[in-house]
Amino acid sequence: MSNQMWGGRFASGPDAIMEEINASIGFDYRLWGQDIAGSKAHVAMLAQTGIVLPADAEAITQGLDEVAREIESGKFAFSRALEDIHMNIESRLAELIGPAAGRLHTARSRNDQVALDFKLWVRDTIDEIDGQLADLQKALAEKAEKFADAVMPGFTHLQSAQPVTFGHHLLAYVEMFSRDRGRFHDARVRLNECPLGAAALAGTSFPIDRAATAKALGFDRPTANSLDSVSDRDFVLETLAAAAIAATHLSRFAEEVVLWTTSQFGFVALSDKFTTGSSIMPQKRNPDAAELVRGKSGRIIGDLAGLLVVMKGLPLAYSKDMQEDKEGCFDSLSSLSLCIAAMAGMVRDMAPRVERMKAAAGSGYSTATDLADWLVRALGLPFRQAHHVTGRIVALAAEAGLELEQLTLAQMQSVEAAINQDVFDILGVEKSVRSRTSYGGTAPDNVRLQAQTWAQRLSGGKPR
Repeated sequence: MSNQMWGGRFASGPDAIMEEINASIGFDYRLWGQDIAGSKAHVAMLAQTGIVLPADAEAITQGLDEVAREIESGKFAFSRALEDIHMNIESRLAELIGPAAGRLHTARSRNDQVALDFKLWVRDTIDEIDGQLADLQKALAEKAEKFADAVMPGFTHLQSAQPVTFGHHLLAYVEMFSRDRGRFHDARVRLNECPLGAAALAGTSFPIDRAATAKALGFDRPTANSLDSVSDRDFVLETLAAAAIAATHLSRFAEEVVLWTTSQFGFVALSDKFTTGSSIMPQKRNPDAAELVRGKSGRIIGDLAGLLVVMKGLPLAYSKDMQEDKEGCFDSLSSLSLCIAAMAGMVRDMAPRVERMKAAAGSGYSTATDLADWLVRALGLPFRQAHHVTGRIVALAAEAGLELEQLTLAQMQSVEAAINQDVFDILGVEKSVRSRTSYGGTAPDNVRLQAQTWAQRLSGGKPR
């Protein structure tokens, strides 16, 4: 039996293997809401331009509303034999309203239909992810303000470098996620052109009004080239690229949470809400939520790479290879959404261990740069000479098993005779962070101001 949607060209149905490889209803059912919205806008335009009778358009619209109710209630029976969400909906529409359903597909193809549906879905999902990222930023900014004074080690090469504050560290991720929101916003701006009306690849001879359907569906304008309209998947690639970068940021943060919760670091604690135990070691509290965020970044990056490979060799216009665009996109964006939610939960849940962080911040001679800067400011030494002097003082302290602020004045003067008692005013981790008052620096007052500024931006709905 031939597929009724394909028409009379085929005398028999597909082989079972062909049906298996060809069907996409197992994943593109997610597009049902967008498909119905696009069809309603299309048939409204067909009626406005006189291409279909108003009575038929009304019957089609009412039938589509009934299909939507059936899907929402779980009563709709999806069929693999009908391949995809578009044919499933159109077939049910025909059962509901009869031959008038056949007029819905006038002046469109599945090629522009699927491009439209997917654009609408990606656009909707970008909006949802933007809201989630804003919530994560809010959680970070709130905790940053609360712990603006909490001193912790700042690292380079994962070696103790200079003291910073916990709030300053958290605000670094607020900046990262701001850029992520900007990338998603940019992707949304570029995708917001409507492909409906491009038909299979060459446009249509019917006197359609593409501007009307674009406006009805919230697009800025119709796409300008029918070939590009149906073959473009840049909007997916760009969104997945933004997702991959955001996932990388989440993974970096997750790695720090994993480190911070170890007994060796002990910088923060997570409650039972975001940790698990061991089946054999009763003492264990594993940061599995953070580890899974870190792990899922791999699949999100992989989804981007997969679609790039699919698209790299395709001539214009549409090829069935492009059906492979959806599963990876659905997987990537749903995984990203889950990771953002998990990270926001962990940020709100984590309890910093302030004294442990402060103690760690003073190790490794992290205030050595403060000493070098003081030698430049107070004694007028060239920085390179000050760097050398400081290095010798650090070596002296290490040999004596002391921190810099524990050295006597005489010990420091044995390296540089001009050093005076004022040097002790700048040694110590709290003094160090308070001195970093340059814009963007870690001084607690800076951190509070930045956290408050972000709170105001986020309450106003601004990405930056």
